[in-house]
Amino acid sequence: MILAIDTATEACSVALFNGAGLVAERHEVIGRGHAEKLVPMIADLPDNGRADSILVDCGPGSFTGLRVGLATARALGLGWQAEVHGFSSLALMAATAFSDANAPDRLAVTIAGGHGEMFVQRFTKTPFAEIAPLASLTPDAAIAEIEEPLLIGNAAAEIAALSTICEARDISPRAASTMLLPQAFRALAPSPLYGRAPDAKPPR
Repeated sequence: MILAIDTATEACSVALFNGAGLVAERHEVIGRGHAEKLVPMIADLPDNGRADSILVDCGPGSFTGLRVGLATARALGLGWQAEVHGFSSLALMAATAFSDANAPDRLAVTIAGGHGEMFVQRFTKTPFAEIAPLASLTPDAAIAEIEEPLLIGNAAAEIAALSTICEARDISPRAASTMLLPQAFRALAPSPLYGRAPDAKPPR
């Protein structure tokens, strides 16, 4: 069994798989409060969500949400003696969009990143691959970087409004869609992908 955990955005989302087959999921858009919601949602899955392998969203996304998901995944992995691997929220969103038969061959994922910037990453459908690394960009820089006809994510509409060549769709990551990712994209180290350098700097 495989347990997938996604707390990178406003949703708290978990799913249990038998191989690639979805057994059950719990998904709720809560905004805040992932720490209170996550463990009860896992416990509500069959057999309390117990699994041989755990997949967890590493980000980028909400700082607090990422840490809640990663800490829970690591704790359960230790208690269950289960393998713990990570995946990128942006890759999952891209794979979800590409599952639509009418999706283009290329797209860009854009989500709010704070400080007036957004996280941007571009992907190809066949084969599923990153066109460029994850970047934190201003809207102007994002427009200059993006060449794809489809933008997805909660910052897609902002970019599309400034460009006449893009279509925007607001897609969020969902744990039940994790198996849409190729295996290599479900094998990251379970560590946070913050997407930008920390604002605070340690004293010298």
